[in-house]
Amino acid sequence: MATRDPATSVTWGGVQNIAQLVIPFAPFLTYDSRLTSYLLSIVANRHLKSFDPEMLARHKMIPLEKPPARWNHSSSKSNFIESETSRTSLKSLARFAAILLGMAAILCSPLDTRVLAKTGQAADAKPATDIDPDAMDALNKMGTYLRSLKAFQVDSESSNDDVLDDGEIITDTRTSTLLAVSPNLLRAELKGDDRNTFLFYDGKNFTVYGKLLNYYATVPAPPTTAKLVDQIYNEYGIEIPLVDLFKWGNDEAAIKKITSAIDVGPSTVKGTTCEHYAFRQEGIDWQIWIQLGDFPLPRKFVIRTLTDDARPEHTSTLVWNLTPSYNDATFAFDPPQGAERIPLKDLNADTTKKAQ
Repeated sequence: MATRDPATSVTWGGVQNIAQLVIPFAPFLTYDSRLTSYLLSIVANRHLKSFDPEMLARHKMIPLEKPPARWNHSSSKSNFIESETSRTSLKSLARFAAILLGMAAILCSPLDTRVLAKTGQAADAKPATDIDPDAMDALNKMGTYLRSLKAFQVDSESSNDDVLDDGEIITDTRTSTLLAVSPNLLRAELKGDDRNTFLFYDGKNFTVYGKLLNYYATVPAPPTTAKLVDQIYNEYGIEIPLVDLFKWGNDEAAIKKITSAIDVGPSTVKGTTCEHYAFRQEGIDWQIWIQLGDFPLPRKFVIRTLTDDARPEHTSTLVWNLTPSYNDATFAFDPPQGAERIPLKDLNADTTKKAQ
């Protein structure tokens, strides 16, 4: 099937709909039906052929490639009468065609679906852009609010697509609990079918503990959580869960990488009213649901990788606690009995241990 521009298809679809409404009344008009058929073909830019053939046959209207020849030349009198009748008919037809075109122009103007407002009504006529300022403002507002939090706990339910060598996707599900206190305290627990991992950061040391294997590794850490998340990933390939919570509002360069921003509209995540936004940047599409009101917290996000033909996705749904309970011992690691300490690079190099 040939591809059409959506705006053009809408316009001609409207013309055809209007024409189909008036075609059944054509036999009652004062001009010849064959001439009517021909002019309607012109009005519809030869799209009359796409109308239902049975309907056209029923009303004796056959699209013509040429104007109908004059049909009666038997006498000068009849020619004179016919000529007068034809002129009257053509005047009526001209008015009829003008009305038809006017209706088509009014009712069938193409719309860009990107200018739909939050309420579903058409927005003011403005040039369409790829960046919605409201979406960017919401993202910046959320980042500023996250940076203002002194402490928070987030429970997350996540799914992650793992792409096999043959392109098949295996979806891995897991849960995590993240407790953070600004500027330099963090504790996280990650659970899945084959893992139960703890992360500890007390402002001086960072520890990874794999409970199932009873192995742990400890390394010196930078003085802030914001620096920790980058250093641990760059040096050891370990990504702190929900790492973006520590980047939004800090990384202006990441904001500038966004090439498309759309306000999708209101939505609900686990009973919380949110606004749904969609963003695009090189290599990924991502969506985020931000809580409405005085607490613009991210409640859900979906990240799709575009550089892989399988288009794998990562999805997380978040539940927030802004008044968590904790003490200093919460963030310090106390090795359990029988736990074996190993170098962090070894833990990261071993596939089984890395899964922890």
